[in-house]
Amino acid sequence: MFVDTAKVFVQAGRGGDGAVSFRHEIYVDKGGPDGGDGGRGGDVIFVAIHGLNTLIDFRYKPELKAKPGASGSKRKRAGKAGEHLYVKVPVGTVVRRGDEIIADFTEDGQEEVIAKGGDGGFGNAHFKSSTRQAPRVAERGEPGDEYELELELKLLADVGLVGFPNAGKSTFLSVVTNARPEIADYAFTTLTPNLGVADVDDGSVLIADIPGLIEGASEGKGLGDAFLRHIERTAVILHLIDAYADDVAAAYKTIRNELKSYSADLAELPEVVALTKIDGLDDDIVEMQKETLAEVAGDTPVFAISSQAHKGLVDVLRELRRQVAEARKAEAAAAVESEGEGEEGLAVISLNQEEKAAAWKIARVEGEDGKVIFVVEGEKIEKFARRTMFESFEGVNRLRDIMRKMGIGHALIREGAENDSLIRIGENEFTLLEQ
Repeated sequence: MFVDTAKVFVQAGRGGDGAVSFRHEIYVDKGGPDGGDGGRGGDVIFVAIHGLNTLIDFRYKPELKAKPGASGSKRKRAGKAGEHLYVKVPVGTVVRRGDEIIADFTEDGQEEVIAKGGDGGFGNAHFKSSTRQAPRVAERGEPGDEYELELELKLLADVGLVGFPNAGKSTFLSVVTNARPEIADYAFTTLTPNLGVADVDDGSVLIADIPGLIEGASEGKGLGDAFLRHIERTAVILHLIDAYADDVAAAYKTIRNELKSYSADLAELPEVVALTKIDGLDDDIVEMQKETLAEVAGDTPVFAISSQAHKGLVDVLRELRRQVAEARKAEAAAAVESEGEGEEGLAVISLNQEEKAAAWKIARVEGEDGKVIFVVEGEKIEKFARRTMFESFEGVNRLRDIMRKMGIGHALIREGAENDSLIRIGENEFTLLEQ
């Protein structure tokens, strides 16, 4: 079953907790802290596989979860890292989180970390110092990334076939490639996209056939609008028109309008036009139909072919291969040019990553009992809070000490916070000073 869209929930593994432990050995008086660190949670990693061509597996397994890291233990033993979850996706898969594209798989074997596992918490052996000989503080492991994603498959092909239903697309594909699409003498024979490789001279082109388009397809009529995404990545469009159509020029214009309505970029792709099913027609009629098409197609090359009789196919394939080579060369040049942009120009003054991470802010909100809660936000302080074991007063006191060193404690007092004022960082609340 062909499926080209899916929604999934991904969850990377949580980091393991650090351990609170002290050495207990014969003849070793007052053994020091030896609690080990927690292991890092596993990542969710997508891998593009060339042989796949559907997202059907994600319909039956919409949740993807990596393994958590193990907690640390005594004798400074670190917890085992959680296993990564490797997920196979077809080449051509786009991964979206809301409106943001977070991964685009265009090459076989391409790997991308979609969700990162949480860091493991430090054990108490990590907090030993000259002034703290017996720390009872350990950190909790951080949660891994988790969110809902939308997957969309856009087949990667050199050439995309477009045309009305029953224009001969499937027959053309079956004759010039190794593909075996369903073929019948009625409209909408093709219900899912098909791919095939056509050999020409000393090279080849990958061709994608999509279900036939009708007028209004870009607005949801017929089948085509659901599959137009599959020719967005193609280098060249091959527009097939039935030689027996009442008005070949009108047929051409209709499909061109649908492409333009769906995407302006799609309508700008290089194009080749082929008049199909010419076997059985007089040569004069074929030439007349070609001339009619040439008038509306402008500089676009127009060919006359018969897939059944194998007439004119080599010429079309050679032209397609030539245009594909030119298009790919232009794409490569554009990519190199875009990489060089932005190296010169106005200097941008901004905080470095370390300064951004350390930045924080305080907001006042009213709690359910009417008392003010002081909400502290900031990348670094929120990370410390996530790693704090709030059931341990030593752990909370450590967080208070970190806040004091970062200047947050003093700022809270300036904002009017008192000893018993509630402080909220992330999902956790505690008082400004130990009660």
